[in-house]
Amino acid sequence: MRIKTNVLRFGVAAMALGLTVLGVALGQHQEVFQKAVRICLECIGIG
Repeated sequence: MRIKTNVLRFGVAAMALGLTVLGVALGQHQEVFQKAVRICLECIGIG
C-alpha cells in the first residue's frame, strides 16, 4: 500500500512538473501574467 502511494505521489509530481515546463516553453506564463495584471487593475478601478 505504501509503495502504491509513493508511486502515485511521484507520478502526480512528475506530471505537474512536465506540464509546468511545457507551459513555460510555449510562453503561456506571459499570458497568465497579463491576465492577472488586467484583473488586478480592474479590481482597483484603474483598468
